[in-house]
Amino acid sequence: MTSPRVEIDLGKIQANARCLVRRLGDRGISVIGVTKAVCGHPDVATAMLDGGVAGLADARIANIFRMRTAGLACPISMIRAPLLSEMEDVIQYCDASFNTEMDTILKLGVTAVKLGVLHDVILMIEMGDLREGILPEHLNDLATRVVATPGVVLKGIAANFACMGNATPKAGDMAKLSRLAEQLEGNCGPFGNFISGGGSANLQWALGEVVTRRVNNLRLGEAILLGTDPLTGHPITSLYTDAFHLIAEVVETSRKHSSLLSQSTTPKPGGLKLVRKVDIRARTILAVGQQDTDASGLTFPSGVEWIGATSDHTVVETAKSALSVGSEMKMGMNYSALMRAMSAPDVAKVVHGKQRMRGSAKDREIHPVLTLV
Repeated sequence: MTSPRVEIDLGKIQANARCLVRRLGDRGISVIGVTKAVCGHPDVATAMLDGGVAGLADARIANIFRMRTAGLACPISMIRAPLLSEMEDVIQYCDASFNTEMDTILKLGVTAVKLGVLHDVILMIEMGDLREGILPEHLNDLATRVVATPGVVLKGIAANFACMGNATPKAGDMAKLSRLAEQLEGNCGPFGNFISGGGSANLQWALGEVVTRRVNNLRLGEAILLGTDPLTGHPITSLYTDAFHLIAEVVETSRKHSSLLSQSTTPKPGGLKLVRKVDIRARTILAVGQQDTDASGLTFPSGVEWIGATSDHTVVETAKSALSVGSEMKMGMNYSALMRAMSAPDVAKVVHGKQRMRGSAKDREIHPVLTLV
């Protein structure tokens, strides 16, 4: 079978989505499934939808186009601020977009009027993450201008946490977001009542002993895909953490000193010295590297130790017998490793448990995908 490859268990993704939708739904919070880590893979998106998410979101128009051409007719949002060079595609393929700049919103409105549609706008507020966001004191002025802009409709507000600034969402932050929503209604009148508190990092808050107030949505990627909490890396109760695996083939195996030649401490340029150590271990080289994934984000089988990686190779050591050339190793991935592996053109994608796709349009693959039904 093709190697390297990512093997995807759609049933576990669907089960994770269903569990989170149910648990959050009991608290009045809807879920949007974020597909950017899987490059808008239509089968993964369908598994999320079958798990009950209210819609999908992605950061790249190519990924959204991929899902639309696969026949997915659900609501899809552009989760990153739209590019001015992609306005027509955003209006054509996205029901809503997250925004911070009035110039962008004006262009969205002009394009929407030209195409004869209305486009929903969600205003992203800066709540301490230090990435994108409108300062809270500027929200009412910007929202008033959005309401007056032809072609767009103010759907709601949103915030990010633990993306850039590693800000951990707290109950006080969610209360502040609720107050901003109430102030917005007082100044601009009723709007779409979409108050999105953030992403997977918000689950500790949302599933804790708190009052959610006006916050009624979360945008979940890592929690659905990997079943882990971005803040701690720990598994989330009742979720699968093994829906994705990276498989790589062994290209070299031998027994070597665990310490290799290193640069000499002598002034002589290029001098080498042999670090003497009697610990002989089995060293294995896998045909996968930094060009294919974030090797530091891989999880290896028990007894396997990661040594390092270059562009095309990952080196591991085992205390016991070496793996044979041509055999394969199965590895887990964190979010960074998954995102890079799914976007790598030389890494095949193999899905298990594929269900009938929604709609009849053929999937025009942007990335090579090997499908097992």
